Amino acid sequence: MTAETSQTLDRGLRLLTLLTEHPRGLTITEIATAMSLNRTVVYRLVSTLEQHGLSRRDAQGRVQLGLGVLRFARGVHPVLRGLAAPTLRGLAEDVGATAHLTVADGPDALAIAVVEPSWTDYHVGYRVGARHALDRGAAGKAILLGRAIAAGDQPGPAFVTTQGELQSGAIGVAAPVRGLVGVEASVGVVSLGGLEPEQTGPKVIAAARQIAESLT
Repeated sequence: MTAETSQTLDRGLRLLTLLTEHPRGLTITEIATAMSLNRTVVYRLVSTLEQHGLSRRDAQGRVQLGLGVLRFARGVHPVLRGLAAPTLRGLAEDVGATAHLTVADGPDALAIAVVEPSWTDYHVGYRVGARHALDRGAAGKAILLGRAIAAGDQPGPAFVTTQGELQSGAIGVAAPVRGLVGVEASVGVVSLGGLEPEQTGPKVIAAARQIAESLT
């Protein structure tokens, strides 16, 4: 016997999922077509989501996710941290560098989990709660790379390498965590030296894939 469900709630959740898959936004007509709904129904759904800050319309009238979804994203940070910890520990010990899980928080990259290697003589100090602009540092740029990949605009390798952008002499290698609904994230390592991107990049990609699989 099929459990009773709310059709309106189901449609609203489907719409939110659709918007996460189209970060550049969709028109009302495009939404109606994708969801096989009447435009009037779509207008009502969008208006309701807008009232709660869960959707917004840009200058061209395209519907996008609203910043209100960040309230839910922050609520899952402890879950992400717990599920990612074993993978981050393995990555930090393998590479010998500080490993971190970072999420997009508005225009910033926010570190929500950090694991330092146990066997190195020194390592980069990186704290939970550290934030910086998405377009600076490997962690933020990896999140932007994830957006490009999702939009079909992958510019090259599926990881990012930076040097000295956030801390003098520090090298960062990070990869996007792909396939999560409603959360943009990256996994990376940072060190003051000894990181070979060609060797470290595939390890970071594998860790990001492992974390994505544990969350889906």
